Amino acid sequence: MSKRAAPEARRAELIAATARVLAARGAAGASVRVIAAEAGVSPGLVTHHFGGVERLVEATYDHVAAQVSEALEVAVAAASESPRARLAAYLDASFAPPIADPALLATWIAFWSLAQGGAAMQASHARHYAGYRARLEVLLAEAGVAADQRRMAAVGLTALVDGLWLELCLSPGAFSAAEARAAVAGYLAAV
Repeated sequence: MSKRAAPEARRAELIAATARVLAARGAAGASVRVIAAEAGVSPGLVTHHFGGVERLVEATYDHVAAQVSEALEVAVAAASESPRARLAAYLDASFAPPIADPALLATWIAFWSLAQGGAAMQASHARHYAGYRARLEVLLAEAGVAADQRRMAAVGLTALVDGLWLELCLSPGAFSAAEARAAVAGYLAAV
């Protein structure tokens, strides 16, 4: 990275380096020194731009979650105007790149482990999952799911998608993305 890089560019590179470190080394390996080395900057820049590794990891979580959300919305936008097709596209996108990716899995596992340890990461996790479920509830409403069923349908779908996504990334030979989509479609049909 250039010594004269703009602050936004430095922050972006530190976030990208943090995601790579989390994917390669997990939460325990995400130190200021390791992240700075990965980004090719001095450790002082982590503190300068983020105040410490905890806030850098939170910013990385926000960034990665925003990328996942964007991929989901791109899938919805590419779907037909049918509310059910838009809902299916939102759910199905989890089983295709860029979301169904072993590197993303490794990074996400690190986030999940960190969410158990600190209030700030717990808050980030709660905020991102609440946003996912809220968007899912809107799509469920548009698809005609009754108001009194939407919240638990969103919770159930989130758990099902997360579980299938996790297993698909960990054991890609166990079942296919098409089979994962079919399992989600079967759950939706029951709702």
